[in-house]
Amino acid sequence: MKNWIQPGHTLTLVAPYDVASGQGVLVGAIFGVASFYASEGDPVEAAVEGVFEIARETGTPWTQGAVIYWDDGERRATHEANDNTPIGAATEAATDEAQVGRVRLTPGAAVAAGGEPPSE
Repeated sequence: MKNWIQPGHTLTLVAPYDVASGQGVLVGAIFGVASFYASEGDPVEAAVEGVFEIARETGTPWTQGAVIYWDDGERRATHEANDNTPIGAATEAATDEAQVGRVRLTPGAAVAAGGEPPSE
């Protein structure tokens, strides 16, 4: 096929802020998990598919299958929609004290939800 580019499991993004390996990163409607540290403005390889343990908000438990959003201001996953960007679903329950949660990333979740990512 002449127009095929790549599988798309990992994309090269321009880091919108300093990002550590394993940290979530949101660029427009693309959410991924950084493969390595990158400074703001530098390229970073980000996995956009798969299940990842991601920093999450505390104080509210998650249930398996719950829709998970990215709070870009706090740079953490949350179950609160508010002005946050949908990124996938919880693959297992998390207690209200848990610092991380397991999320299956859904590529294009922000677009599929019919929304734009929150404005900067």
